[in-house]
Amino acid sequence: MVDSPCVKICELDQDGVCVGCGRTRAEIAGWMSMSDAQKVQVVERAHKRKRAMCASDKSNPEPLIA
Repeated sequence: MVDSPCVKICELDQDGVCVGCGRTRAEIAGWMSMSDAQKVQVVERAHKRKRAMCASDKSNPEPLIA
């Protein structure tokens, strides 16, 4: 079982990416029907997006959740 990366900061940016967990709207909507392998891939992509968000917003970085 793969835990959801949701950190209860559910707000989408202008690109449709959650500023809390880094998932896209489609990834959030499809989470419950994904296999564990798909969820692992989503979590990896979300972490990359969060790192990119933090790098582009040095004034208010979000902590990464491992």
